[in-house]
Amino acid sequence: MNGVTGRMGTNQHLIRSIAVIMANGGVKLSDTEYIMPDPVLVGRNEAKLQQLAARTGITKYTTDLGSVLSDPTYTVYFDAQTTGRRAADVKQAVKAGKHIYCEKPVATSTAAAMELYRLCKIAGVKHGVVQDKLWLPGLLKLKRLIQNDFFGRILSVRGEFGYWVFEGQTIPAQRPSWNYRKEDDGGIIMDMLCHWRYVLDNLFGGVKAVSCLGATHIGERIDEQGNPYACTADDAAYATFELEGGVIAHFNSSWTVRVRRDDLLSIQVDGTKGSAVAGLRDCFTQHYGNTPRPVWNPDVEQPIRFFDGWSKMPEQETYDNAFKVQWELFLRHVVKNEPFPWDLKAGARGVQLAEKGLESWAKRCWVDVPELE
Repeated sequence: MNGVTGRMGTNQHLIRSIAVIMANGGVKLSDTEYIMPDPVLVGRNEAKLQQLAARTGITKYTTDLGSVLSDPTYTVYFDAQTTGRRAADVKQAVKAGKHIYCEKPVATSTAAAMELYRLCKIAGVKHGVVQDKLWLPGLLKLKRLIQNDFFGRILSVRGEFGYWVFEGQTIPAQRPSWNYRKEDDGGIIMDMLCHWRYVLDNLFGGVKAVSCLGATHIGERIDEQGNPYACTADDAAYATFELEGGVIAHFNSSWTVRVRRDDLLSIQVDGTKGSAVAGLRDCFTQHYGNTPRPVWNPDVEQPIRFFDGWSKMPEQETYDNAFKVQWELFLRHVVKNEPFPWDLKAGARGVQLAEKGLESWAKRCWVDVPELE
C-alpha cells in the first residue's frame, strides 16, 4: 500500500477499509473460505510510516518500494500517492507482475492513463481504479429509483459539490497545498471531473460532450509550513455534460463555496414521472402526483413551502463504507476472478473527461468526448 500516509490513504483505504476487513476476519467467500489481506505500508517518510503502524497495529512498513515489489509474497500493488507520482510506480509494479489497484486520477494525461491500461493487459495482471462514490448510500438510492423506473424518462442531472477551504491565514486549510498548484498536478477539474465521469457513465449514460469553465477564485493561500504561495490551479469548475439518450447534466465543483444545501454533495435528478435529490447518505423524492403547481407572482409572499413536498427515502438496505465495499470486490476479483468492471480503462475515461474539460475552458467551447480506443 503505497502513499497511505496521506489523508485519503490513511482514513479511507487503510483505517476504514483494510484494517476493518482484517479485524472482521477477512472477506468471507463461504463458510470455509476467507480472503485475509496482509499489507505492508510504503512511503517516503519513515517517521510517518512508524506513526501509522503504531496507530493501526499493522507492523510492516518500508520506504523501499523496490524491496516489496521484488517480494513474491505481495501480489497486489495499491497506489494512493499524489497524482504525479502514480504512473511511474504503477509501471514498476506491473513489471514486477503485481495486480494493480489505485486511486484516481490514475495519471496526469489520458495517454499516460491508457498506457498503464495497455501494460496491464499485456502483462496479464488484474487492475482496478477507485470509484468510491458509486457505493455511497445516497447514490445507491438513486440507482434503485432508476432500476424501478421512478423517474420515467430522465431529463437532467444537477450536481453541487464543494465547501469553503480556508486559505490558512487564520484558520488552517482542510486540504493540502499541492491541490492549488498546477505545477504539482493540482486543480479541481482534474480531481472532480474524474469522479463525475464514472458517476454519469454508471448511472445516467455515457458522456458525449463537455462544456467547462474553470476559475482560480483565491489567488494566494498558506502552505503547511506557514508560508504564502501563489495558487496556480483552478479551485472551481462549472461544467455541463451531454449524455447518451439526450440527458443533460451540470455539475458545479468548488472549494470556494459556502454550503446551503443538505450535504457537501447534492445531486438532483429530474424525470417525466418524478424527481429526486440525493446527498452522500440521504435521498428525497417527489413524484409527479406530489408536484406543486407554482404561479409566478413576486408581489406576494410565496405560498408554497417547497421543501414540504419531498419525501425522505427509507433505509431499505444496510450500507457499508464505500471504499471498503470496493476493496472487497477487488480482492474477490483477484482471488476468485469475479467480475470487476471498474478497471484502468475506466480510470482513463475519467482523466479523458478532465482533459476535455480543461480543453473546453481554454478554447471556451463545447468539446466532444469520443470513446477511447
